[in-house]
Amino acid sequence: MKLKAKELIKVLLSEQKVQQKELAQMLTEKSDKEYSASGLSHKIGRGTISYDEVLLIADILGYEINITRKQ
Repeated sequence: MKLKAKELIKVLLSEQKVQQKELAQMLTEKSDKEYSASGLSHKIGRGTISYDEVLLIADILGYEINITRKQ
């Protein structure tokens, strides 16, 4: 089953028991960009979150994203 970025982020947040507000604060601390909880929520909901942001979110939550060639 393939998850969209929106679904993936929600699953990771749930597994780590992190709220979007906390994630927005962590993103602001780890990047040179200001993130608000509502802005992040809208970005995730609309599907306009960038791949770099998804990588950063994964890193913050203790995950890494690996790309493998299809068999």
